[in-house]
Parts: sequence; C-alpha cells; structure tokens
Amino acid sequence: MKAVILCAGFGKRLKPYTNEYQKSMIPIHGKPLLEYIINGLIYTGFKSLIIVVGYRKEQIINYFKDGNKWGIKIEYIEQKVLNGTGGAVLLCEKFIQDSHFYLTWGDILVLYTTYNNVVEIFKKENQNFILVTNYTADPYKGGVIYCKNDFLLDIIEKPPKGKSKSNLNNCGIFIFSTEIFDVLKTLKPSKRGELELTEAIRIGVNSRKWKIRIIKMDKNQFRGDFGDITVYEKLCENSSWLSNLVNGNEDT
Repeated sequence: MKAVILCAGFGKRLKPYTNEYQKSMIPIHGKPLLEYIINGLIYTGFKSLIIVVGYRKEQIINYFKDGNKWGIKIEYIEQKVLNGTGGAVLLCEKFIQDSHFYLTWGDILVLYTTYNNVVEIFKKENQNFILVTNYTADPYKGGVIYCKNDFLLDIIEKPPKGKSKSNLNNCGIFIFSTEIFDVLKTLKPSKRGELELTEAIRIGVNSRKWKIRIIKMDKNQFRGDFGDITVYEKLCENSSWLSNLVNGNEDT
C-alpha cells in the first residue's frame, strides 16, 4: 500500500512564512515539516510514497529527490490547477496499483503511533475506509464529523461557527479503497470552485453505503496543525513535543 501526501497548496494562512517556503517545507527545529511527516510514515512501515506538489514544488523535489536517502521511493505528481483536495487525490489514480491507499495532509503532524494505529486497525479489521478525527472545541475551521459506533454518519466541511453538535474534526489522515476515484470523477466543483474530498466521502456513505471506520484521537493527543500560524509559532518556540513524536506520549 502506498502513502499519499498532499503538498500543493499556497498556505495563505501561513503568510509571511509561505512567501519564502512551500507550507509543508516550513522549517521547525532544524527540519522541514514534511520530513517529520515522512519519518512518521517510515516508522509505520511505508516504503513507497506519492507527494502531490504544486506551489514551490522545486523545494520539495530538490530536498527529498527520489527518497533514496530515507530508504524509500518517492513519486511526484504536480497539481497544476489547485482545484481542491479531491482534485489532488484524483490525480493519483494511475499511480495506485493496490486496492487501498493511505492519505495525509501535508500540513498536519501527529504522533508516529497515530499513523501506525491506522494501519494496524486496517489490517486487523479489514476495513475499506478509515478516517481519523481529533477533538476540537468547535470544528468550524475544518470538517465536523458525526458518527455512531465508530462509523461515519456525516461529514460537513467548514460548518458555521458555533453550530456544530459534535467536537470531532476531520484530522486529515485516511485509508481509502480505490472506489473513492469513481466518486471523485462524478463531482462538480463546490462554491469554492474545488473538488471536495469531503463531498466524495458523503456521497460514498449516503449513496454507496460505504462503512467508514472512525478512529478518534484522544482529547489531549498531539496534533500539529501547521496551517495555523499561531500553532506553528508556538511549536517553534517549544521543542519538548519533539520527543513525544516517537515515544507515543499522547498528552502534549
């Protein structure tokens, strides 16, 4: 199974840092963010990665090259038109030979044990779809998740502030069956002019009766949202969280 990392976006919320850096390449304690994510996937056992690039793609390609330095193989796909997460994922179809693939945003970092736990549950339970959630007081900035008995009922992208009845947010880590490509091909652009991966998930659940397994991160479990400039600057100031990435200490 291959792992896909989405790293094409401009990172507008991270300006002025992204005037100089691709958002997944912003430096933090001596390494670009993306290197921590890749190390987490290597920890989990991945040997073959696909990185979807776009804005400042040369920074990523020139740094990681073919992945040989890290003992892995990296393929690059350019998202020339930044038409959303769904559009980025759809570009990967011909590069996926297996029945399933792993997906993570390129600006989200979690404990390495979290990456690994997704794969372990996939193997143990033989699930076709897995979606990881994190706790947040109000998920209006992301995607609110409603579930029952650890399976998805609904996902709503960018819900109105203060209106969500769930504290579960779409963390940005998944395992998908390649069936997702069939749905993505039918999508029309959203009001934002993007192909929304969340809309494909909703269609899968409602029209195709997909069972999407939810893995809930604990309330205090580490999740670094590097799309948030305040979070980035806070994590730059304090390096104590770094040791927890590998040892799995969840209270950070």
